[in-house]
Amino acid sequence: METSQSARSLTVRAVIIGALGSVVISSSSIYVALRLGALPWPTIFVAIVSMAVLRGLGNTSNAEINVAHTTMSAGAMVAGGFAFTVPAIWILNASAEPRIAALLGITVAGTLAGLVMTWLLRPHFIRDGGPPYPIGQAAYDTVVAGDEGGKRARTLFGSLALSAGFTALRDLVPRFPVVLSSRRLAARNFDLSLWLSPLAAGIGFVIGPLYTLTWLGAAVVAYHLMVPIGIGLGWFADAGVAGAFRSTLGIGLLLGAGTGSALRSLIVRSKSAASANDESGESESVAARGALGIQLGSWSWWLPTAAALALVALITLTDLRLASSLTAMAGIVLVTYISAQLTGETGVNPMELLGILVMLVVRIWAPEATLELVTVAAVVAVATGLTGDVMNDFRAGYRFGTQPSHQIVGESVGGLIGAVVTVFVFVALLRSFGGVGTAELPAPQAGAVAALVGGVQNTGALWSGVGVGLAAALFGLPALTIGLG
Repeated sequence: METSQSARSLTVRAVIIGALGSVVISSSSIYVALRLGALPWPTIFVAIVSMAVLRGLGNTSNAEINVAHTTMSAGAMVAGGFAFTVPAIWILNASAEPRIAALLGITVAGTLAGLVMTWLLRPHFIRDGGPPYPIGQAAYDTVVAGDEGGKRARTLFGSLALSAGFTALRDLVPRFPVVLSSRRLAARNFDLSLWLSPLAAGIGFVIGPLYTLTWLGAAVVAYHLMVPIGIGLGWFADAGVAGAFRSTLGIGLLLGAGTGSALRSLIVRSKSAASANDESGESESVAARGALGIQLGSWSWWLPTAAALALVALITLTDLRLASSLTAMAGIVLVTYISAQLTGETGVNPMELLGILVMLVVRIWAPEATLELVTVAAVVAVATGLTGDVMNDFRAGYRFGTQPSHQIVGESVGGLIGAVVTVFVFVALLRSFGGVGTAELPAPQAGAVAALVGGVQNTGALWSGVGVGLAAALFGLPALTIGLG
């Protein structure tokens, strides 16, 4: 780690460059997410931009570059969580009038909650080991290769050019295939296809065989065994019913596995803290802090302040009642843990699914409150998007020796800028294109949120997934990756 550079990391120019980049990246991210139904996270791209600008200005360090790209990328995370959930309001009611204050309440509350959870979870996922965070590792390698030059730089930037060229060819040439599939097998309910994606291949190389094969194996079992066999044996009436069962089972696995992973971590840390306490004679309160993996230090004052402001924003600016607001905040504590773990293992952050999980809890007492349910899913998705994906920047920062408090300042600036920019760009797009859920702005993830406002179709599958995921996680199996697959 380059700890000697950390003193030069939080500079005025790094924050200004990151803030300007956050405006651009947030604006493009909201459109790309609505238009394409996916959002390739810009961590590596903003790392390259930050490196180019700061090295062009001279007298920089890798830690300063890291603060700049943390600031830039934070806005995109907010935009992603927003784009994957909020448009469900207009999918359900095309004539709804956008309310700027309520939309800002969602993004600002989600950003503040995400900042709090980033700070609390960083020691566990970054400092104390944790999963590999393939995107963050790639961002670190990119900056180091640009710094060192030589064969390593030629290899990295050569592969980058090849990947960019292939992707451009795939996406711009009409007859170039994006997915290879078999219609004959699909007619027999065996949907076997291959996505031609250098991004996915690169993630597989970085995260290694355990998570890659677990992810692939779970998908193969779900899509190519459970669905066709279930239809053939009459367990499911048709492919639609089978697909609903599969997706609901997956959501249950994510919820159960996330809970189990958090409990397992707490148990392990409690034992470690108790052992250290026995050997050193430290007080019980110190051991308890170690069990949670949280060491607040001089920054402890802003955590309850930010959490309180997030709650106030939800209650005063949105249509959430107090019970729903408190549930959303409590749910964020759990699902940001799931998000950070999944992003670290696979490079994928299913933020809309995690928002749906908390939304389904609120639906117990507010089954008909459509706007309230979507708002809950949205604020949770924004928080999980920010917390989970910005951990990639913190992984790179740990390798560079960047002060975490410097990065959290950059994340705060970029995230709050993204919270404002996202809302106004979304409203402009909504009015320009005449709505969402259309051919121009399909917003498929928000469509899934809209579909599940009415509740899950198979509660048995949901609770079965919760039970299996909880047990698997407690035994140390990669249950979250299984659920994602």
